[in-house]
Amino acid sequence: MKTYLVGGAVRDRLLGLPVSERDWVVVGATPEDMIAQGYRPVGKDFPVFLHPQTREEHALARTERKSGHGYHGFTFHTGPEVSLEDDLWRRDLTINAIAEDAHGRLVDPHGGRQDLDARLLRHVSPAFAEDPLRVLRIARFAARFAPLGFRIADETQVLMREMVAAGEVDHLVAERVWKETERALIETQRAGLPAPAFPSVYFRVLHDCGALARVMPELAALHGVPQRADYHPEVDTLIHTLMCVDAAVRAGHGLDVRVAALLHDLGKAVTPSAELPRHIGHEHRGVPLVRQFCERLRVPANARDLALVVTREHLLVHRVRELRAITLLELLERLDAFRRPERFELALQGCECDARGRLGFENCEYPQTDWLRQARLAAQVSNADVLADGFSGAAVGEEIRRRRLARLADWKQIQG
Repeated sequence: MKTYLVGGAVRDRLLGLPVSERDWVVVGATPEDMIAQGYRPVGKDFPVFLHPQTREEHALARTERKSGHGYHGFTFHTGPEVSLEDDLWRRDLTINAIAEDAHGRLVDPHGGRQDLDARLLRHVSPAFAEDPLRVLRIARFAARFAPLGFRIADETQVLMREMVAAGEVDHLVAERVWKETERALIETQRAGLPAPAFPSVYFRVLHDCGALARVMPELAALHGVPQRADYHPEVDTLIHTLMCVDAAVRAGHGLDVRVAALLHDLGKAVTPSAELPRHIGHEHRGVPLVRQFCERLRVPANARDLALVVTREHLLVHRVRELRAITLLELLERLDAFRRPERFELALQGCECDARGRLGFENCEYPQTDWLRQARLAAQVSNADVLADGFSGAAVGEEIRRRRLARLADWKQIQG
């Protein structure tokens, strides 16, 4: 029985990055051997055990054979006869197929160390094509390690395109697609990297191999859709969308805002061709597409709801100083500014990302956010004051709204 450190822990140490967790592979043992030594079984699909002291995961060396479609379409085999080299052969990328023994010696049968030095993401074997999730994983690794100069090997890019053409990614379940996408959206600031990683790389890799059109067709449909160059020097709507997501990362906004930035312009894909490059009404056409995207991929409710708000309201927020008092009040109400000020703030952040996700406007001023915050404060009305004035029942809400409108009208007049 021999134990080897494998995967990300070896890779990150060789890159000089902090190691956050360690995974181990055990060769020459049976499940009974592991249990007898105090390991606790936790694996569902194949034998994985927790070390009795460190609680780190130890998996028995295994081989796998394609037996169906999708991420779960595999049959696994473990046994004392399975070698370390057998186990490493089934892994996805050469940089993840390096093992280290108890004496610190590397076992690297596929040239992973050389690919680390060359900053190359290269598949281990043709078996890579048997697992469609690896297309999303390699896109996520490309985004994560872009600050270090990594790129995908040409032959791996060819293989990814072949996998998409063969329909393999069509069998990915929604939960796995969203999980990888969520990780790509939030894995942006890792210790040891010279700069933040940007999620746009993840989506560009998927687009280049054709996978984006299969797993996120609403997003892929934005490619090549023109916008007015005076507002959008980048012109292409997909480029603008990915710039918005990167703007959210630069500002340090959370996952919900990043999702809203990703989805806010889906309606531009269905603008009638005769109206291009203008997109009148795209905010309303986008709402059902955002719902469709979020329902299919099972996006968390908070992120979905914020994306719907930003999609529907971002144009009004951009031109908020032009609005009449009643329209401004209705906007504040739809943004839930009075009941949920924290959601109101997130919506403003999403709209700001839209403004800064444009070529040459990455650091532009966006006074609309402060202006709306001031409008919200100007329209504050105390429930207690309304009750003290003798209002009750439904009349309380009506009077609150009347007073808010009056205060907004006075405030707007002062603002000029």
